Amino acid sequence: MGTGMNQTPVSDRVHIAIFGRRNAGKSSLINALTGQEIALVSSIKGTTTDPVYKTMELLPIGPVVFIDTAGLDDEGELGELRIKKSIEVLNKTELAIIVFDSEIDISDFEVELVQQIKERKIPVIGVINKIDKKAIDEDLLKTYEAELAMKLHLVSATTGLGIKELKKIIVEAVPKDEDKFTILGDLVSPGDLIVLVTPIDKAAPKGRLILPQQQTIRDILESDAIAIVTKEYELKETLESLKKKPRLVITDSQVFLKVAADTPKDIPMTSFSILFARHKGNLLELVKGAKAIDKLEDGDKVLIAEACTHHQQSDDIGRVKIPRWLRQRTGKQIQFEYASGASFPENIKDYKLIVHCGSCMLNKKAMNYRIDEAIKAGVPIVNYGVLIAYVQGILERSISPFPNMKMLLEMK
Repeated sequence: MGTGMNQTPVSDRVHIAIFGRRNAGKSSLINALTGQEIALVSSIKGTTTDPVYKTMELLPIGPVVFIDTAGLDDEGELGELRIKKSIEVLNKTELAIIVFDSEIDISDFEVELVQQIKERKIPVIGVINKIDKKAIDEDLLKTYEAELAMKLHLVSATTGLGIKELKKIIVEAVPKDEDKFTILGDLVSPGDLIVLVTPIDKAAPKGRLILPQQQTIRDILESDAIAIVTKEYELKETLESLKKKPRLVITDSQVFLKVAADTPKDIPMTSFSILFARHKGNLLELVKGAKAIDKLEDGDKVLIAEACTHHQQSDDIGRVKIPRWLRQRTGKQIQFEYASGASFPENIKDYKLIVHCGSCMLNKKAMNYRIDEAIKAGVPIVNYGVLIAYVQGILERSISPFPNMKMLLEMK
């Protein structure tokens, strides 16, 4: 899954997940839709054991990621774990495709699966595969459609029969996000100067900027604005050398205090992490969560949640700096627990606060799922950038570039 400057990040791609029983032809269907041998195919049941992510271009949709899941009828203790991982994929799925085998009758298992997807308000397409091996008569098709309360489309991933029509159906079914906005496109105008303060992150691969910085630069350029990149120790000199006042200064949250000190008060300032919180549609709730920091008591448990895994540094933001800042701010003996990767803990009621990373590796649906779970559990949630701004006393300034944010801070 490439995240280079010329590739669309996985988090910004439409997530299309393929579900069904073992050996229903899920992997074969992905290969047929893409015209590529990108998914492992075998007649042996259970070839796909964990969700597999395949990025590609599916015209005319554009960049997508297909998620090939394990068979939802897997058996045994290990099979149950695989099923659980497959179901978790629904938390980030924007379009679900259920694949049925034409040689196997539809059962209560499939009916319950479709109902679960519909309850989550995820668009779903039903596909009966392998019609080259067994044809489905019209009466039986109508019976299946009545049981599932959905239309079923007949295809053969092997011969390509019905694949062209299925592609058109997928294009029509992909949700149209009318409210989608870019990272900062609504905040800048053509010709504006945007100064980006980008310390060299030790966790980033050599020769590359981290993903949020890459995406923000691309967004600035697409807005016909001008990106000026500097490090924290050169910021003051950079600002003094400009003939025109910047529209916005964006910084890595870890150097918030220095950037705030070196940026004149009349220049709006925020962070990459806060921009991404807004981009994912979560900023209001995360700012609310920051207010819970000062209510922490001795012995309270705080969850540090990261959406990806990375090599931990001696000054790791999640494992070292944030725990230190929270203890310094509250003066309390707080217990910290950690979660990383695609899974989100089920026992979040055990925590008094959830501190989440910037979520650059999650799509909007996945991040909103995590926030919704926190709301249901009654647990405040905040992200790295909002937390750092709050404990360093500059939250109001860091969210001032965004409309209606100050109102939230004034709420009791």
